[in-house]
Amino acid sequence: MGWPLLGETLQFTIANQTLDTPPFIKSRIKRYGSIFRSSLLGSRVIVSTDSELGYMVLQQQGQSLKGWYPPNIRKVIGNQLVASMHGSFRKYLKNMILTVIGPQSLKRILSGVESVATRNMEVWASQKTVNLKIAVADMIFEFMGKKLISYDPKKSSENLREHFDALVQGLYSFPLKIPGTAYYKCLQGRKKVMMTLKNMLKERNAQPNKVQHDFFDYVLEELKQKDTILTEEISLDFIFGLLFANFESASQAITMAIKFLTDNPRTLKELTEEHEKILRNRENPKAGLTWEEYKSMTFTFQLINETLRLGNIAPVLFSEAVTDFKFKDYTIPSGWLVMVSPPAVHLDPLNYKNPLDFNPWRWEGMDLKDASKTFMAFGGGQRYCVGSDLARLEMAVFLHCLVTKYGWKPIKGGDIVRTPALHFPNGFHVEFFEKDKQN
Repeated sequence: MGWPLLGETLQFTIANQTLDTPPFIKSRIKRYGSIFRSSLLGSRVIVSTDSELGYMVLQQQGQSLKGWYPPNIRKVIGNQLVASMHGSFRKYLKNMILTVIGPQSLKRILSGVESVATRNMEVWASQKTVNLKIAVADMIFEFMGKKLISYDPKKSSENLREHFDALVQGLYSFPLKIPGTAYYKCLQGRKKVMMTLKNMLKERNAQPNKVQHDFFDYVLEELKQKDTILTEEISLDFIFGLLFANFESASQAITMAIKFLTDNPRTLKELTEEHEKILRNRENPKAGLTWEEYKSMTFTFQLINETLRLGNIAPVLFSEAVTDFKFKDYTIPSGWLVMVSPPAVHLDPLNYKNPLDFNPWRWEGMDLKDASKTFMAFGGGQRYCVGSDLARLEMAVFLHCLVTKYGWKPIKGGDIVRTPALHFPNGFHVEFFEKDKQN
């Protein structure tokens, strides 16, 4: 269980520079097996690398277990994330999100995602080099900021994107609330974003007839209902969480996909062929993507699944046992945490042959959308990510725009570090060029 108070937290957060199962987990699997106990983040924890237990934990959310986040992270991301809610309130918030990113909404925003990707790539191709992770995060924030709160960086006095950067850099840092530390800057970033959202709310309430046609409008209408369970505090925390969750996770996933494509020419060739075929089959080659074309991208979705399996954007999922919880010969006591480790499941050779190989073809003929016992990139059960379909759409449309019009070559960076969250400490700098202008 490690040291008093600290437990094994320091070993757990040691930087890992490979895609393999984190050393902390790997070494303990060898000693104790696929289920073991530890003390992490000031709490008693059962660590599960067992695919059956992990699946059961995600299915039991809101019953024997509930979602849990470390207190220092809760202070940053807020208390109103759907993943930490349960019962009817969670269903209520989930339905609100689906008005923006549900299946019918995704059909409507497809062209918007394509337009933003096309416009940004034109800019990137005019520059000598692009730090891909930052550029993609800017692009996604531009799109979702407009969709959720009609945010226009050119007209706003506050640079929201800059504040979110401080959040990302300090979210998994040691929680020292002292000026100058990454965690302090992180909390200040959240404070400034929340202040901006509060000011937006005041402005909207002061101009009730000015409709923006965004998610904020929908939230305001909900707040006006007599029987609403929504409050202004919950609403703002909720919007904050949506902005943060989408832009950070999607930009990580897209950057990882480009890194894998850079290192795997055969995969890039097949992906390009699939998307060029879409263009050839159009009556009007200059027309935008259709929903039918998007749904036809079979190899693209194989690539996305493999990127998420090997990239493991969500490295851990914590739950808290609210009652004693039985699994085979084990009893998980009430009050203990259960930490599910998707990387350990995704990199288990019993689940995937040659698990460290990037191989999109392993997904041929398999389910490319839902969670399973051996694939939990978006969680599962009650903890299944509401934005999973949006993330897949963003990745697929981005890849379509990229491989049909542009080429790229790596300049520097591209190294990854996990602590346990994924980082590109030196960035991933690439040079973009239009295909017909390639030297």
